[in-house]
Amino acid sequence: MLDIYHFSYGLLTPLLAYTMSVTGCLLGLQCAARARTGKDRVGWLLGAAIAIGGTGIWVMHFIAMLGFSIRGTEIRYDIPLTLLSAITAIAVVGIGLFIVIKPEPTLLGLLTGGTVTGIGVGAMHYAGMYAMKSNAVITYDAQRVALSMVIAVVASIVAFWFTLRVKGFLSTVGAALIMGIAVSGMHYTGMSAMHAHAGHGGSPEGTEAMQLIGPLIVTISVVTMLLLISVSLTEIERNIELPPLRLAPRSRPDQLPPLPPVEPEILPPATAYWPTRTEVPHR
Repeated sequence: MLDIYHFSYGLLTPLLAYTMSVTGCLLGLQCAARARTGKDRVGWLLGAAIAIGGTGIWVMHFIAMLGFSIRGTEIRYDIPLTLLSAITAIAVVGIGLFIVIKPEPTLLGLLTGGTVTGIGVGAMHYAGMYAMKSNAVITYDAQRVALSMVIAVVASIVAFWFTLRVKGFLSTVGAALIMGIAVSGMHYTGMSAMHAHAGHGGSPEGTEAMQLIGPLIVTISVVTMLLLISVSLTEIERNIELPPLRLAPRSRPDQLPPLPPVEPEILPPATAYWPTRTEVPHR
């Protein structure tokens, strides 16, 4: 079995990855808070999906991967699979947000959206791992993989609960710090499931990490900065009342059938009346 290093650059990559995760989650929570008001809901939810899924999860994952190495092997990345993992992260977070954030949020929607997103985030993680090509043979511990998926689902549910209930900047910062820990914990739990064994010789196919991941990270970071500018230029009502989290949507009362139209009463045309000379009283 070959030696695996997750912190080849010391604490630089995990701290930078955690910082990006917190930044993406913080921005996503700010976008979600604006989506709760109902104004431009779709646009703000898309922004939240890009911030949380793109920066908070995907960028965090691949920055952490820059510190990953296997003794005596080369590591390269498959471009289509790496792009697919980025699209997957943004898409599953977006689907979860659209399920959860509604005018009348429900507990069922929270659990459903969180579960769908958690499974999708786990799929993104392992798709990104599959995109990593090496001349070593990679195997995974099934129990650690299952644990990482459970962490992903629980973290997604907690994250969406924050998007529904957190109010105020300091509370949002605290929520983003917790979300960053959850995302990083899921990543490193999944990475700890890996085992590397000696494989074939020669260089693996694919692109080197910095040649591929660097431009993608820069692109998503620029989009994140644009979202940050949009959020900073948009005011949000501080005293808005958050809707209660119900178990199920309220059943709407049956609407009464419309009343039949009332025909207007047509009166005969009035005729002018002029009194005669004899009908006019004399003084």
